[in-house]
Amino acid sequence: MAKKRQPVHLCPKLPSPVTALVFNLAHGHVIPEHSHPEDQLVYACRGVMTVRTSQGTWVVPTQRAVWIPARIAHSIVTSGAVSMRTLYLRARMVRSLPRTCCVVNVSSLLQELILHACKYSELSRRSKSHAHLIDLLVDQLETVQAIPLQLPAPSDPRAMRVANALQRNPADQYSLEQLCQKAGASKRTIERIFLEETQLSLGKWRQQLRLMRSLELLAAGEKITHAALEAGYSTPSAFIAMFRKALGTTPRQYFGNGKP
Repeated sequence: MAKKRQPVHLCPKLPSPVTALVFNLAHGHVIPEHSHPEDQLVYACRGVMTVRTSQGTWVVPTQRAVWIPARIAHSIVTSGAVSMRTLYLRARMVRSLPRTCCVVNVSSLLQELILHACKYSELSRRSKSHAHLIDLLVDQLETVQAIPLQLPAPSDPRAMRVANALQRNPADQYSLEQLCQKAGASKRTIERIFLEETQLSLGKWRQQLRLMRSLELLAAGEKITHAALEAGYSTPSAFIAMFRKALGTTPRQYFGNGKP
């Protein structure tokens, strides 16, 4: 018998235009699928969070945040000890950010504004200082840059079978041709579907999956060599080159005191 899907928990509407909350979570902590009436910015001061929706997966490393628009059902899993700071903003208060999830860079100024907002918890425009802080937060969020740390999910059943197989084991050395055959379609057909539904080629999609898996492993304290092999790279040097190309720095520099 198929397992019945649990209903998505809808959080109650918050009274303030901006609410800031602080969470310190252990490695492997799971926040079950839920949604809320507000837009949300989830920021990691420390550790890595993985946000999942029906449309895809987003990895949120330190000094990055994920934008989650109102009423999008999502779950969160932590990698490593995570210090989460999250802002709930009345829906559409920030006009320039999309109505889909995305990972954004957090500038030094935006980081300080988020941390400062967390001291008050609820921000109201009835307070002059709160109103200024709200305006500054919105102004900074209007100019943030999205970064490519998402993994869009295909909806075609054949492409989904390929995506699920890769996600179960990113280090699997089966060729893409073999995986497509097992899914019941040619590589050419699956490639076309991935481009149409995710805007990524199948090879790029697999590369993105491996990058995101490596971020989760490194945040959990794994050594670079282990993370590289578990994520599907043949050598640590190949992994480091990919990491630098994607994120502009090495894994060791990115995570501070990364272990070789």
